[in-house]
Amino acid sequence: MNNPASVSVVFPLDLRARIRAAGIVAVVVLERVVDAAPLANALRDGGVSVVELALRTPVSIEALVAFRAAAPDFLLGAGTVLSPQQVSEARAAGADFGVAPGLNHRVLQAAAELSWPFAPGVATASDIEAGLEHGCRFMKFFPAGTAGGPEHLATLATPYLHEQVSFLPLGGLSPDNAVEWSRLPMVEALGGSWIAPRESILTGDWRGIARRAGEGVALVRQARLAVI
Repeated sequence: MNNPASVSVVFPLDLRARIRAAGIVAVVVLERVVDAAPLANALRDGGVSVVELALRTPVSIEALVAFRAAAPDFLLGAGTVLSPQQVSEARAAGADFGVAPGLNHRVLQAAAELSWPFAPGVATASDIEAGLEHGCRFMKFFPAGTAGGPEHLATLATPYLHEQVSFLPLGGLSPDNAVEWSRLPMVEALGGSWIAPRESILTGDWRGIARRAGEGVALVRQARLAVI
């Protein structure tokens, strides 16, 4: 295996710019492929255009394909990518980028070999430095709530900002703290798992999902205007 330092994972600036412009990445889990299209429509109605579809069910790869077909205009990510095989499968299914809860050297190597944008999960300074060794400049801060919250990330990230590092916080985010997270300059967007929870998808509550998506987008805009 190559030395980790020789592996370079590039997350293109234009993709980061699209994620930042969106402000929110809807994090979803699909247990039925048939839900992909109505979910895409509901998120679009609410103004969300970036999705992380977590690979946590037997139909996840099929769901990626279906979501891609239903929403070619979306920026589509695959989440919970834990193995090199999943890197290949998710990329082939049409995912524009990958995300993981942790930093796995074999996964990053696989993503680099396929030139597939990837954001590893980090929670400590050592994690961030390991990511930098792989060329990562965009990382998932997870679990954001229990790892210390917005103030902790602001302090943790400070020594690395000159490296153009930015983050996607996920885990413990909600409408109650969305504004606080969005005000951090090193945060590109929020990982919003509250927008389309499993129960809402399974019961077909598309209006509720669209409403929460719209509220989340509005909160991010409010936070950013306050900073300006």
